[in-house]
Amino acid sequence: MKVLMVCLGNICRSPLAEGILQHKANQHGLQWQVDSAGTGNWHVGQPPHRLSQKTALHYGVNIAHQKCRQFSASDMMQFDVIFFMERENLEDAKIIAGSQWDASKAKLLLNELHPESNKAVPDPYYGTEADYHHVFEMISKACDAFIAKHI
Repeated sequence: MKVLMVCLGNICRSPLAEGILQHKANQHGLQWQVDSAGTGNWHVGQPPHRLSQKTALHYGVNIAHQKCRQFSASDMMQFDVIFFMERENLEDAKIIAGSQWDASKAKLLLNELHPESNKAVPDPYYGTEADYHHVFEMISKACDAFIAKHI
């Protein structure tokens, strides 16, 4: 399975989500490929935010190798599931994808925990280190729920 995690800048939430899901998939022996992207292009080529990296390492997940990239229309063809951190990210990706958009692949990550609630993973970018830990835990629980459906 190929899974893409998408947020706004691909610097905080989606790199955490990529790292968490890939780590958990590996632990379960799942041959998944997980990637991440942002709908914006401000951080292309940069590593994840230092607090995202620090928080991930705290939980045993190394995301230092990741590089930010922007979501592209071709992502709709390359991935089986595309998780968005919030509704606005999904709507922006829909515009970017244009005629390539496939609604059957697009999901809000927290709906894995709270079906049809359309809750957003809060953006910790301007927050404290505690906010990053909160986001990590939310994403981790959602990833657990997703994996449970596939093992």
